[in-house]
Amino acid sequence: MHLQVARKWKSHKEAQEKDFIKLFSELDSDIPLVCVCGNHDIGNTPTHQSVQNYKATFGDDHFSFWVGGVHCIVLNSQFFKDASQVPDLLEEQDAWLDAELKQTGFQHRIVFQHIPWFLHEADEEDDYFSVDLRVRMRYLDKFKAHGVRTIFSGHYHRNAGGWFGEMEAPVTSAIGAQLGNDSSGMRVVTVTEDEVLHKYYALGDVPTKVDL
Repeated sequence: MHLQVARKWKSHKEAQEKDFIKLFSELDSDIPLVCVCGNHDIGNTPTHQSVQNYKATFGDDHFSFWVGGVHCIVLNSQFFKDASQVPDLLEEQDAWLDAELKQTGFQHRIVFQHIPWFLHEADEEDDYFSVDLRVRMRYLDKFKAHGVRTIFSGHYHRNAGGWFGEMEAPVTSAIGAQLGNDSSGMRVVTVTEDEVLHKYYALGDVPTKVDL
């Protein structure tokens, strides 16, 4: 029975990935598509094989890019939750992150990851939907010390978020499978010279243009 369930899950996952790739292949080629690795991609306890499968389909599981003066860092947050099978991959990402944070010359520095560091308060108790406190504070202190302005995440299937000092950590709900009272939607982020602004829109209310 366990093998049958695993095969069914794998088939369903492959079908979802196929649909995702087909749909986003229609995206205007001038709009870069950036994917952030999550637990439904590599499992709650990732393995070398699951990470490799993700990378073969979607590309690197952690990377950075620049848009003008904005330094964007994308992390594989599943390693922060459970790296018991891949301690070497967590170590590799940590070393890369430390080097990345040493870069200078940014106007804003933004982090993207799937699992939130916290849902409402930085010192809140551990939760399935957030990174454990013992790990959380070490990274939050590091990000704050290196000028991270905003940390965007999801995973919670509800809108949430809070602040750690002057660093904001919005948690964005899902396009599907809502677990709270939010409507299916997306968060639109506007970056100005001085601010990183954002607003969540239900799918029927997403603007066709954004004034800068």
